[in-house]
Amino acid sequence: MKKLILSTFALLCALSTVAQDLTVASFNVRTDTQKDRDQGDGWEQRCPQICRVVLTRDFDVFGAQEVRHNQLLDMCAALPEYNYVGVGRDDGKTGGEYSPVFYKKERFELLDSGTFWLAETTDKPAKGWDARYPRVCSWARLKDKECKRVFWFMNLHMDHRGIVARRESSRLIIEKIKQMCNPKEPVVLTGDFNIDQTSDVYSILAKSGVVIDSYDVAERRFDINGTFNNFNSAAWTDRRIDHIFISPSWKALSYDVPTDVYWTVVEGEAVGSANFPKEQKYKLYKTRMPSDHFPVVVKLDYGPKGKR
Repeated sequence: MKKLILSTFALLCALSTVAQDLTVASFNVRTDTQKDRDQGDGWEQRCPQICRVVLTRDFDVFGAQEVRHNQLLDMCAALPEYNYVGVGRDDGKTGGEYSPVFYKKERFELLDSGTFWLAETTDKPAKGWDARYPRVCSWARLKDKECKRVFWFMNLHMDHRGIVARRESSRLIIEKIKQMCNPKEPVVLTGDFNIDQTSDVYSILAKSGVVIDSYDVAERRFDINGTFNNFNSAAWTDRRIDHIFISPSWKALSYDVPTDVYWTVVEGEAVGSANFPKEQKYKLYKTRMPSDHFPVVVKLDYGPKGKR
């Protein structure tokens, strides 16, 4: 009986430990354009590959960027185990790109959600400062049903042209976290920030004391490339413009930039090689990426209660 009790206790401890972990991600999925379709990178062929990455990497919560309404519907259909929050940036409904937060509906309870604009006026559609487009941050306050912990998940896409807009948006997001979020409830901030780790604007976030870059504190890192590829399999960079910032109380177990690819066939006969058995043939294919950005994937541990 004593052995049974000890075994049961050990099992419960193990289950409790597992429930403390969650996998979060940021993924700029690339908007739907005819230009991409013409060059063989159309949304129709990329969407299944993007959703395959989500499922095989087992994202618990993730922020996506450049998602138009038709793309949102396609992702929801392919990912039925997820719910989302977010609105289109142009009209606060379905117009323009979303920056949605997707979360596993069986694991998390949605306590609250919303969207604000990265602009001088944050509660209605607007372009901020010198931005070319309206930009939004969508957020969700979630309760993990497995361990009863509550946290905030915020996701944004900063402007690609507006230098002032990126600086002021960074300051705005820090102030919003201070104003909106309970200090005892940690925050995850994901997005395409269009600023790399050498930027002084990046430092506004990374050195704020409110959030830190998960890259810097991760116990393990697999980052053989930066986070954008321009649909070019030969491209390499060490620059990271997609980030996952976290409250200091989170424990970052791992940081990963998965470089998953897929292939489309090139016309021609199957060929062989002297390095393989004669009956083994292969066809020539073109290497393609699911998006012009690679995702960022971080495994987190909640850490002690009562600390942001």
